[in-house]
Amino acid sequence: MDFLELAKERYSCRRFSERIVEDDIIDKILESARLAPTAVNFQPQRIIVVKSSEAIIKLKKGISPNLNPTLAFIISYDKNACWVREYDNAPSGEVDASIVATHMMLEATTLGIGSTWVMHFNPFIIKEEFKLDDNIIPVVVLVMGYPARDAAPSANHTKRKEINEFCKEE
Repeated sequence: MDFLELAKERYSCRRFSERIVEDDIIDKILESARLAPTAVNFQPQRIIVVKSSEAIIKLKKGISPNLNPTLAFIISYDKNACWVREYDNAPSGEVDASIVATHMMLEATTLGIGSTWVMHFNPFIIKEEFKLDDNIIPVVVLVMGYPARDAAPSANHTKRKEINEFCKEE
């Protein structure tokens, strides 16, 4: 599948079947995270694979109860391990974690796995439930699984601005 086709096909899947994602598929998704570019290649991402029923229960305390994944990844970064821009001391961790998460979502799509980027989560509950150190900053929860038969993109999925609405040439 060519990249633009992949980008068009991928959507936020909010309904998952009960089928468990196999470990070899999870390994491929994690490999895409390992290969993702990060600032100065510092690789500050820290990922928790949430797949046991106990871990899913803990996760559900901090995310929308409408989501019912069989698999999730908590994508965080270590604020002590990320590159910092010298001019304004901006850390790269949130951007790095976002790039990693994007690679993971796209790889999942190529493997037939649906995903949703969840930013609406309670980071305090996630940090507490998963016992994250103070230097570990959760950025996104990727919920994943095999799409349910009735899974479909939202009505807004295909609505896109024209390029000239967000891009200018000089």
